[in-house]
Amino acid sequence: MIEAVFAADSPLVDFVRASPNHGERRGRAAPDAIVLHYTGMPTAEGALDRLCAADAQVSCHYFVFEDGRIAQLVPEARRAWHAGLSFWAGENDMNSASIGIEIVNPGHDGGAPPFPRAQVEAVARLCADIMERRAIAPERVLAHSDISPGRKVDPGEAFPWEVLAAAGLCLADPAPAARDGMTLARGATGAPVRALQEALARFGYRCEATGVYDAATETVVAAFQRRFRRARVDGVADVRTRAAVESLRAPVA
Repeated sequence: MIEAVFAADSPLVDFVRASPNHGERRGRAAPDAIVLHYTGMPTAEGALDRLCAADAQVSCHYFVFEDGRIAQLVPEARRAWHAGLSFWAGENDMNSASIGIEIVNPGHDGGAPPFPRAQVEAVARLCADIMERRAIAPERVLAHSDISPGRKVDPGEAFPWEVLAAAGLCLADPAPAARDGMTLARGATGAPVRALQEALARFGYRCEATGVYDAATETVVAAFQRRFRRARVDGVADVRTRAAVESLRAPVA
């Protein structure tokens, strides 16, 4: 069956290529978040074909080419299948809560090349358009790696979040001053670990405050670093990482 073409939601869309992979949003009338992905495939054409193939069971709302062209695959009112198993700020169904944007880039397996300027600028314009129409707050513009730590690493540390942050489209790295010299890593225990876990959970991550720096905590810290400590993505909460976590206590809803 060929999916019927629909009218684009954004005036920035260059063309519509309808994907059959979507359904009704569950438990909410409208999305209140944006999730950024990279395609993680060698070519744009291959990625677009996969997102529009019924047997692939994956899709997104928007697809941004390297040259800045934008395609829409699923209407914003529908639940695209881009997030998978995910969690953010108490929400277990981020497919229903969000609009998914796939950015053409081969990703880590393809050498993590830089995102072209035209592409990043197109992503920024698209986010700004969606956020204005949907009243989405900057703290609700997220990475796939934020909502699925360990399972997903996209759009990766090569994505220039600072471009979006400079335009007020996402939270910026506050680059806070360090408070003390303590580094926390796998095996650490006690009140400092619990405080770190509590701060990560307040921010939105699924992170249980056990007071034990276990593998799960390490995974969440690495996800945080992919956004706000991109020079060091190792899951070790050094002084700079800890200070950034404590500084970014974003509203969770």
